[in-house]
Amino acid sequence: MTKEGIYRRCAGALLALSLVSPAAAAGKKETVALCFEQQDVRPWRTEQGGGLNFALLKMVEQRLDIRFDYQSIPWKRCLAELKNNAVDGAFAVSYKPDRRELGEYPGGQQVDASKRMHIDSYMVVRKKGSKVEWDGKSFHNIDGAIGFQLGYSVGDVLRAQNVEVDEGSQRADELARKVIAGRVAAAAIGGSDAHGLMNGPLAPQLEELPIPIIEKPYFLILSHGMLAARPQLAERIWHAIEEARNSAAYRKLEAAEGVRH
Repeated sequence: MTKEGIYRRCAGALLALSLVSPAAAAGKKETVALCFEQQDVRPWRTEQGGGLNFALLKMVEQRLDIRFDYQSIPWKRCLAELKNNAVDGAFAVSYKPDRRELGEYPGGQQVDASKRMHIDSYMVVRKKGSKVEWDGKSFHNIDGAIGFQLGYSVGDVLRAQNVEVDEGSQRADELARKVIAGRVAAAAIGGSDAHGLMNGPLAPQLEELPIPIIEKPYFLILSHGMLAARPQLAERIWHAIEEARNSAAYRKLEAAEGVRH
């Protein structure tokens, strides 16, 4: 081979390398750092990485050949880290207009619910024998505050009802004990958490009212920094979530957990 031919081959190889991402060149999968709430919310997730949310994200990893790096931290801190671009995303996050300051939802200004991770509801839990009622539109017979977990979006719904609220609990079981002790009149608790409480050791002292306060989709939201740096990957992740959630394999997992559509 002539010297000119060698130069051309080397130049071509260098150009090819320049088009490959550093992660790919090093043989590593692209990594996306995600945070989630530091508590079990069954059947969606556990602190140890179990549950349907993690099963869904595992399918996304496999479809896109990427790797998610998870951090289990308190919820308000998770959202703060998202806002500061300290993580690439957070899950599972319901929609609130002011959360657009923290990160991006799939669909942009028109949030695309088809790219949700799951749907869940908030239920009213009261002390057994209490007269507190929720008719689907308003509360009745309230003799104190309605409690909810710190940083949870249902707080806005309760405040719109012009009821006294208590946001002093991190965990659902803490909140349930407040209800039992009479420190709050009732509690607004996520449907999966409420189900766990009503099938746990505190159940004999509690009652769950039949009508949900609200039902909401929950999303993986991505940081503004992630969208600016890797917009194509962000869209691919949201698209893969929709595909994986609608797959037969994931539907089978949902059915095993008793999740209905």
